[in-house]
Amino acid sequence: MAAALLPETASRLLTPETLRTAAKQSQGIHRVPISLRRAIKRYLRGNSPTHPSLPPTTCSTNCSALTLHGCRRARADQDKTHMHRKVLLLSSSFERAKGTGAELAAASTRSALLDDPHAPASAEQRTARWKVQSSYGDTGLLYREDETVAYVASRMPAIYAACHRVLREVRRRSPGFAPKNVLDFGAGPSSALWAMRAVWPKSIERVNLIEPSKEMQRAGQTLLDNLKGLPLIHSYDSIQELNRSIEKHERRHDLVISSYALGEIPSLNDRITIVRQLWDLTRDVLVLLEPGTPQGSKIISQMRSYILWMEKRKCRKSEKSTAAAPSKMKSMVLQEDLLKDGAFVVAPCPHDGRCPLENSDKYCHFVQRLERTSSQRIYKRSKGVPLRGFEDEKFCYVALRRGKRPEEAWPLDGMKFDTLKERHAKRNPEDLIIDYDDQFPSEEDEEAPGSDEDSLVPYASDTQELSLFHESGEEEEEPIRADLGGGWGRIIYSPIRRGRQVQMDVCRATKRDASEGAFERVVVTQSKNPALHLQARKSLWGDLWPF
Repeated sequence: MAAALLPETASRLLTPETLRTAAKQSQGIHRVPISLRRAIKRYLRGNSPTHPSLPPTTCSTNCSALTLHGCRRARADQDKTHMHRKVLLLSSSFERAKGTGAELAAASTRSALLDDPHAPASAEQRTARWKVQSSYGDTGLLYREDETVAYVASRMPAIYAACHRVLREVRRRSPGFAPKNVLDFGAGPSSALWAMRAVWPKSIERVNLIEPSKEMQRAGQTLLDNLKGLPLIHSYDSIQELNRSIEKHERRHDLVISSYALGEIPSLNDRITIVRQLWDLTRDVLVLLEPGTPQGSKIISQMRSYILWMEKRKCRKSEKSTAAAPSKMKSMVLQEDLLKDGAFVVAPCPHDGRCPLENSDKYCHFVQRLERTSSQRIYKRSKGVPLRGFEDEKFCYVALRRGKRPEEAWPLDGMKFDTLKERHAKRNPEDLIIDYDDQFPSEEDEEAPGSDEDSLVPYASDTQELSLFHESGEEEEEPIRADLGGGWGRIIYSPIRRGRQVQMDVCRATKRDASEGAFERVVVTQSKNPALHLQARKSLWGDLWPF
């Protein structure tokens, strides 16, 4: 396993082929599973609006000139128009919330972010800061029934695809991590729950959902109806209600996720308070996911900085207590507690230092392409342009894990790559013989379809896809994976391919302990390193890059 490699043995096991396998984190076009597509269709059929202009079941005397089929078709057209309007209203409400959050985020400073929560303050200020229940309930988006229906029809598949992409990488980077107890904050219609079940179909036993909107809770329950093999699921209106309902020793969860929820809370202080409480409820991994906008990236960067700063502060206090311990037994206990403290970034950042894009005009985000579902194709409206069969969901995220970052050998330690000239010099004479049969495609090759993963995948029949909750569609486990040491950089933005060179913007660790990082442009040429040049040509936005 790559995580257990020593520097002197890394070159024996890692090859250019296994490097490409370990670095591949991006996905091609994502297809929403059949079970979720069917659940969305059932939910939309059960919540279609009834219009007074048309009879609910059969035609009346006013419709004598129409056939029953024509009457139903007219009703369906009005339902479609009504849903179009609700989707547009929901989109405009997102824009208003985004504008409000951007104004408050611009007004906040880094000093306000890193302000000590335990610093002396008046009782009134402390009450305002820690009054999470009323703050989240008042400032968050409390969806009405029609807004919830529009959300499920237009946004749920895209959010599912983004959550699946992020959780899939957490599983790939931490293959031994299999959560049993899960907390989903701002659950909405349970989009993240569907993604968690797809990534870890067998390990999850208990799920706690926190969602203040009753309509969203009902939508999530309806979508999960008639599905087998579900874990034990409980819904709560707030973190306070969760803490009141669960015993103290059961409050920590193996995995805590907040997807597209923090951006709906305009107050920075409330956001910090909620993330601090979510971190206290985390036993192992915390995942924060927001839209791929400058505001979403700033929220993720702020929360990442706060948690890392808070844990470093806690570690320093533990070290001082250990140094001042009077007895050896007490020192051993404190040393064990010290090993449990700390936090490090699993993804996407390859380091735990200050974000190198913090004061630049760029922001860290990623994109996941998904095939549009039938509901998205029907209810999403395009401005005079035919609606594409796919859409690109941009997102920002961070996955943090408790403990100390493992000290691993960097993947290129001890590896030697030949230049193109040296590779040509080592060729055998037999390799230069031209096989003319291979120069022309056979009839079978001409009939074989292409396998470009970036092309649009045809919309498959519902009967040709396996159910998400009955059979697992997990990929085969690769023998070599990218470890959590500091030797793997992250490709930010799409690589630029110019002739025989590839340029990539990479965020990487500059120290072996991954305590500091930098953002730099890496240029790989075919003449100097053909092996890494091949990997660079196949790399995509979001993949890892070895150092």
